[in-house]
Amino acid sequence: MDHELLFPALSTMIALSVYYSQGIFVALARKKHNIQPPKTQGNEDFERVFRVHYNTLENLPTFLIPLWFFALLVSANIAGWLGLLWSVGRIGYMYGYYKSAKSRHSFGSIISYLALLPLIVGSFWAIIVGLLQ
Repeated sequence: MDHELLFPALSTMIALSVYYSQGIFVALARKKHNIQPPKTQGNEDFERVFRVHYNTLENLPTFLIPLWFFALLVSANIAGWLGLLWSVGRIGYMYGYYKSAKSRHSFGSIISYLALLPLIVGSFWAIIVGLLQ
């Protein structure tokens, strides 16, 4: 593997670790609030923990695909930093949403979306420029 790709690889693994830890939090919340699978409703505190995990799953493809296109076509280093920023934002989103549903659009949520934007735009740009050459 190209050494410069190790940084986006690390940010990918950190993002997956955030998602994995959220799954553990769902299991703990199920036990705490006595929500038996396959139920996903019944206690508002549990539902928020569940939604954070599920929302992160929904966002992973939208994040991981442009992260790797950006790393391969634009800059692996910048992709790694933006990947780390995305994970920090997801952690902030998680803690905000755990407090209240209204807090899900917190600073953490904004950070993750701001980190995602250059990955998407930069990937599109690199692909289009590459096709035009």
